[in-house]
Amino acid sequence: MSAVCLIDTSVFLNLLNVPGCNQDAAGVGADFVEYVGNDCTFILPMATILETGNHIAQNGNGGLRRKTAQRFCAEIRGAFTGEAPYRPSEFPNTQEILGWLDEFPNKAGHNKSPTRTGEGTSFGDLSIIREYGKCVARFPMSEVFIWSLDEDLATFHYVPARR
Repeated sequence: MSAVCLIDTSVFLNLLNVPGCNQDAAGVGADFVEYVGNDCTFILPMATILETGNHIAQNGNGGLRRKTAQRFCAEIRGAFTGEAPYRPSEFPNTQEILGWLDEFPNKAGHNKSPTRTGEGTSFGDLSIIREYGKCVARFPMSEVFIWSLDEDLATFHYVPARR
């Protein structure tokens, strides 16, 4: 069975080995190799790209930030040109974003999952969750999951029923 994996910021920071945000780089790297071996399709949601860039800009000294930003740009450029092992999600259109905005106040005020209390759903996480839903609808015969170190996002895992 094929699998579609949406890469969350927490994982992408480790894949890029962003200083200060890479404490799980060895484990994430090993998982990545396993997923590649299983022919997984990797998708970078819009929020992952934006949030990762934000973390890099707020990280370390100027020289370190620049080197990390250059590595980030090369990887994102590769995602758009087909040279990286992941590709960007289809960026949302105006109507989708307007729908997310209508939904966001309620999501921000409620826990993301029963296991997490005291923290609502961020707009970035909401957009990744909606991207996940689009992938499930688009690839109903494939396993679809959000690869995240955030246990709440990691609960989004669809496995099609066997016939």
